[in-house]
Amino acid sequence: MQEFTYTLKDPVGIHARPAGILARKVKDFESTVTIIKGEQSASAGALMKVMALGAKQGDEITIRVEGPDEDVCAKVVEGFFRENM
Repeated sequence: MQEFTYTLKDPVGIHARPAGILARKVKDFESTVTIIKGEQSASAGALMKVMALGAKQGDEITIRVEGPDEDVCAKVVEGFFRENM
């Protein structure tokens, strides 16, 4: 299991456009990617559930990656967050 935390920098937080791109991106991997905000969590591949987390600018989220290609997947997802959110 790979896990990292990230503080959202985008003024809108996690919104439809980047959440949709992320959902498509994680489908390229066998690993499961979960976004955790407080007590709530959502699969990164489930656009509406990710949006329902209500993550806003300044919120700290945890991203957990589990699966056979987790090393590569975690690097790609972390890079995506740093560039887009």
